[in-house]
Amino acid sequence: MLSNTQNILENLPESDASLPTKFGDFRIRAFRDPSNGKEHSILYVGDITEGHPLVRVHSECLTGDAFGSLRCDCGPQLHASMKAIQVAGKGAIVYLRQEGRGIGLYAKMQAYALQDIGYDTLDANLALGLPADARRYDIAAEMLYAMGVDGVELMTNNPEKRQQLLDNGIQVANRVPLIVGRCAQNNSYLQTKAARMGHMLPI
Repeated sequence: MLSNTQNILENLPESDASLPTKFGDFRIRAFRDPSNGKEHSILYVGDITEGHPLVRVHSECLTGDAFGSLRCDCGPQLHASMKAIQVAGKGAIVYLRQEGRGIGLYAKMQAYALQDIGYDTLDANLALGLPADARRYDIAAEMLYAMGVDGVELMTNNPEKRQQLLDNGIQVANRVPLIVGRCAQNNSYLQTKAARMGHMLPI
């Protein structure tokens, strides 16, 4: 039995499996970034190699994605993307492990503490000696290429994300706004993104 299991494991295809969710059935594929060992994933539906699939490049947000935090709009953006891709019948979410705009969970909690006493999200990072936004999207482009995708319709409000994909060879045929999750608790957060970080939001 052990040798048979070992043989099966040795002959497994790429790390790709089905993932049923409350929003519908997806497939999920895992990737490892050779530059830092971080593990990322693509959640996808349909044949994304044809045309320009609907794509969301989403940076991990434990507090928003998993815990339902109202301090940000991350969870609603992720869930709205999953729903939109199911409706379209084809598309992908590139899920990147770069918590807290790339500064990590520990520093994100330190930034939250500063926000609690009046700092905005950008100044809180800077006060900690950290970048306002340390995220990078070259690995997202590489993951899309590995899936046979070289052009997308990108669900984002962030022009920097679009530009980095373009710089790394991914054609962005269209930008699809993703305006969800606004509430009293994250109004200041969204205003900072719009006023100081260039995000395309109706504020």
